[in-house]
Amino acid sequence: MSRLTGAGEQRGAEVIDEQGDTVPMPAVEEPAHDELGPSEPKPFLNTSIVKKVAIGVAVCLVAGAGYAGLRQVANAPADPNAPVGAHDPQTSTSPDDEAAAGVQRATDGDAVLQAMADAVKSDSRSAFLDTIDPRSTAFKASARTIFANLEQLPIGAFQFRYVSDDTGALTPDRTTELGGTASWLAQVEVSWQLTGYDAKPARAILPVTFVTRDGKTYAASFSERFVAGQRRPVWTLGALDVAKGDRSLVISLKSEAQAEAYVTVADRAVTSVSKVWGKAWSQKVVVYLPAKQSQMEAVLGAAPNTYTQIAAVTMAELDQPQVGAPVRIVANPKLFEELGKQGRRIVLTHETTHVASTATASPVPLWLAEGFADYVAFTAVPVQDESAAKELFKAIRAGKVPAALPDTNAFAASSADLSQAYESAWLACRLIAERDGQAQLVKFYRAVHASKSASGLADAFKSILGMTEQEFVAEWQKYLKRLAGA
Repeated sequence: MSRLTGAGEQRGAEVIDEQGDTVPMPAVEEPAHDELGPSEPKPFLNTSIVKKVAIGVAVCLVAGAGYAGLRQVANAPADPNAPVGAHDPQTSTSPDDEAAAGVQRATDGDAVLQAMADAVKSDSRSAFLDTIDPRSTAFKASARTIFANLEQLPIGAFQFRYVSDDTGALTPDRTTELGGTASWLAQVEVSWQLTGYDAKPARAILPVTFVTRDGKTYAASFSERFVAGQRRPVWTLGALDVAKGDRSLVISLKSEAQAEAYVTVADRAVTSVSKVWGKAWSQKVVVYLPAKQSQMEAVLGAAPNTYTQIAAVTMAELDQPQVGAPVRIVANPKLFEELGKQGRRIVLTHETTHVASTATASPVPLWLAEGFADYVAFTAVPVQDESAAKELFKAIRAGKVPAALPDTNAFAASSADLSQAYESAWLACRLIAERDGQAQLVKFYRAVHASKSASGLADAFKSILGMTEQEFVAEWQKYLKRLAGA
């Protein structure tokens, strides 16, 4: 996540806003509600929170990954709000009949999905729209937008895979509305790969509604029912604008001008990270710029208002976090736009550090992952200690010196001491760089990251820094007190 000051990033307003320069953000009307879009909770933001946003916790590290795996989604319980009797309408049929019907549904649905994927690969808009239910007018309009979005992206591979179905998931009213001789909801895996950016395909699960009428099966919705943790591909959430930089791909749900505005910032972040981390990584980033916080939460598979105080997060767009998974930087639109040019650069550099260091699939403790990302960001964009560690210094001057390096719980969005966790982690990493050199800090991080042992952190402290963690903590406490003037 990106800690701007608040949940995920505690940066004082004077750090973010003192420069007063901003990347132009033209006012753009919000797009009309898309049939595919997520629920629209009212965004919450007050000015005091803006002063405390935050600059970087990888989503997978903070929340343990909010991904809905195939098994979880395929076995998801039916909608608890569905009317009684909406489930299991075929109780009078024999097991053999039910099995045969299931095979037929899978065959018919898979044929539709294959035709869709082929249309995307062959860039045939008409073939794609031929798979859409002609009576589902709202979805037809959304399908046009989806296809236009996929045309803009550098899609190298694109596939659908029929996973499972639930004949009781559609309510009687919805079944009547669809009409036809059969209708059902299926869970479908979709995978796509961005050429030049992804080593492996991104994956998500879509709830696809099918209907058969006049002997032909169609897709009638991509959003009939989502379960908790189910991520939505950004290209299903509304019209996209895409801008390509030398080292970045910026995908905006708001405007082309916004996408273009951030390409230079993202490219610059890649350069800044490579100066510290080295060039042995892809040196490419993909940035998502939602138009609304609800779209950010849809991409992440998060509950409404989860990220009201988070400026940006880094996520692996795959069922399970792993090395090589496609990684995206996802901005919180309102908070991100409130930042000045300096603040946005800090945030993107922090998040790009997570991309380079594969933080979403790393065993490094959060204090090291977040502290190192802040170290790189503040090396690229220097800030005054008093501004960058405002909350920590305040606590130390009140006699509350951290007793230990911050643990995982300290970085939770609900943590009362979130700002201090980021600030103390950053200064721990800076102490290592000042004491042993920046190269040793990087070496220390890499050693912990590469270790397969439960004692990897302790081993790295001893072999790289020549001390135990306890000895380091004692030195760090003295360092903090000196910086705070306590």
